[in-house]
Amino acid sequence: MRTIRVLGQDLRVSIRPGIGDACPPLLLCCGIGASFEALQPFVDALDPAIEVISFDVPGVGGSPVGPVPYGYPGNAYLAARMVNRLGYRQVDVLGLSWGGGLAQQLALQHARLVRRLVLAGTGTGSLMIPAHPRVLRHMLTPRRFTDRGYAASIAPVLYGGSAREHPERVHEVLGDSMRIGSPTGYLHQLIAGMGWTSLPWLPLIRQPTLILAGDDDPIVPPANGRLLSRLIPHAELHLYHGGHLALATEAKNLAPVVARFLTAPPANQPNEDEEATRGL
Repeated sequence: MRTIRVLGQDLRVSIRPGIGDACPPLLLCCGIGASFEALQPFVDALDPAIEVISFDVPGVGGSPVGPVPYGYPGNAYLAARMVNRLGYRQVDVLGLSWGGGLAQQLALQHARLVRRLVLAGTGTGSLMIPAHPRVLRHMLTPRRFTDRGYAASIAPVLYGGSAREHPERVHEVLGDSMRIGSPTGYLHQLIAGMGWTSLPWLPLIRQPTLILAGDDDPIVPPANGRLLSRLIPHAELHLYHGGHLALATEAKNLAPVVARFLTAPPANQPNEDEEATRGL
């Protein structure tokens, strides 16, 4: 774990080394208000051969708030410069929820840097298929990260999936590992999503893309995953049974799906079995 200064902005970063070179490192982009510890269950369940880069965007976790809201383009630029400062020429990118917007922006804005893309529980921004208003109102405040009782009371409505029957799991999996930044940082993340949409330029994303969508995700209804898979040229949709936080709460089920996607040979490159068959 370290702090990287990029263009005058400090970013808290953690790197889990991989084994071998099966694929480039995986850069994780977390949801709104969440430090990178939120995805630690996923990192722990992911194939140890895959190197993982985790970081906190400005104003979240251990990264101080920026002087102004960076928006998605600014955060993408900071993330790309951070990756370069760490010595990497190419990465795969996974984005969850709010981080999925950042991942899409990175794939478009820094196309040469991003090899493959994983979008989990995310949509197209302000023009996405919206959640129910009773869900959206809970997103306006970071209270669910700081008030354990409140978090348990809204977990079934907000997160769906296993949180409906076991709302305490949200705090067990995420709460103790959260490092909440400032209210200003949370506001900056909200501002980033206002008026931003990837809808017009999704066909320009050329990277192979895996889309993970939960069939019981109140925040991002699964129709958003279907829309992404239709508009991104080289996308595949994996619809799983679960809610918004399944990447963390059911990491043992989803981590292998992500690992297979990241380590699979390119579509235009035959694998060893195909080459052997041709040789026969």
